[in-house]
Amino acid sequence: MSELPADLVRTLAAVVDEGSLDAASRLLHITPSAVSQRIRALETAVGRVLLVRSKPVAPTDAAGPVLRYARQLSLLEHDALAALDGGDGRTPAIPLAVNADSLATWFLAPLARIAQRQTVVYDLHRDDQDFTAGLLESGTVMGAVTSRAEPVAGCRVRTLGSLRYEAVATPAFAARWFPGGVDGPALETAPLIDFDRRDDLQTRWLRARGADPALPPRHRVPASHDFAVAAGLGLGWALLPRFQAAQPLSDGALVALGGPVVDVPLYWQQWNLRSPLLDAVADEIVAEGRRVLSPAGSDAPA
Repeated sequence: MSELPADLVRTLAAVVDEGSLDAASRLLHITPSAVSQRIRALETAVGRVLLVRSKPVAPTDAAGPVLRYARQLSLLEHDALAALDGGDGRTPAIPLAVNADSLATWFLAPLARIAQRQTVVYDLHRDDQDFTAGLLESGTVMGAVTSRAEPVAGCRVRTLGSLRYEAVATPAFAARWFPGGVDGPALETAPLIDFDRRDDLQTRWLRARGADPALPPRHRVPASHDFAVAAGLGLGWALLPRFQAAQPLSDGALVALGGPVVDVPLYWQQWNLRSPLLDAVADEIVAEGRRVLSPAGSDAPA
């Protein structure tokens, strides 16, 4: 095909964002039938199926480039109108991906500073730092905090720093499960807390201490704040970001278990698209990351 009609790609993005054709029709002020016709026309034009008609609807892999184009078009339109006459009254939405621990600790502050200076809303997608880059590839988000140093196609990368974790437990938990010290045999019986089934931080720390990570019983608490609360209640030992552990360690509510810290390098990736708004958001995030995270190497090549 020779072109991607703007009204069709915007309709695809609206359906994906809203989760259904009916919801997209209300957003676009057209009938659900018109939405369906636009999607069929776009799929015919590109020769690919772009939507799985589930509840909610889901984009296919082929929809990724089209969604990215739709979001870039919307952002460029906002920037152009803002430069010409102050905008068209619509509030731009910036979809971003971030890992749970960054979201719970340092990530919101730079977003708030931008929102104080200009009108913008954020559509935040939370996922493990090893998987947020996939949301860039699919066109779901414009920027992401990720553990991936290599740039996603069409994106540029900047180093943020490392999120540093240390093993902690309550004094009562340590007294019960580690009376003779935090050694391999004790660690193989003491309950621990994982974020979810993809969380391998505790596993990595156990291996470094010479313990078999297959043996300890594991709780799973898939929310960063609740994860820290669970550790503070003595449900198990866990690796917490220093942001979350510093105060309870100082207060004596938690004790450090020793052993190696675990550093998770983080990077900021964003579309390689020059947009004053997206660049302002990115600069604020990168500055905050470099201020509060543990230092890590230099910027990865774009």
